[in-house]
Amino acid sequence: METHPDIIDMRQRHEVAERATSTPQGQAVGTLAFLTGIYLAASPWIAGFNGLSRLAVTNLLVGLAYALLMSGGFGRAYERTHSMAWGACALGLWTIVAPWVVAGDVSTTRTVVNNVITGAIAALLAMAASAATRAAESGKAPAGMGAGFPQH
Repeated sequence: METHPDIIDMRQRHEVAERATSTPQGQAVGTLAFLTGIYLAASPWIAGFNGLSRLAVTNLLVGLAYALLMSGGFGRAYERTHSMAWGACALGLWTIVAPWVVAGDVSTTRTVVNNVITGAIAALLAMAASAATRAAESGKAPAGMGAGFPQH
């Protein structure tokens, strides 16, 4: 059973995922992404726009989903969940446009500033996770990520 091609392939993919997530850069991206998701979920009460209930609920749900996708819940195996990193990137982009789409009449600048900055950070972290995956798969470190990524 250990020599079955599917088992060997799964084992190799798991090893690549371990290399991607065991680097300091991979751990930093995962931690920052988790904190970004938690902040997004709590941001209506932190920034003080919880009166806009639809946007507050949207931020809560999107923040929790982002934290689950990018943190220890599913994000530990970047290689197997590469599409989840891109899904998290989409959540970041959604966060940017949500004040206009969900709330319609954005009455405060703090909702726009909060969501644009948080959404941009979320999208960038998701792209960094995706880059870490590609680097681990190809054995090359992405530009600016340093030598902590595995080299083959």
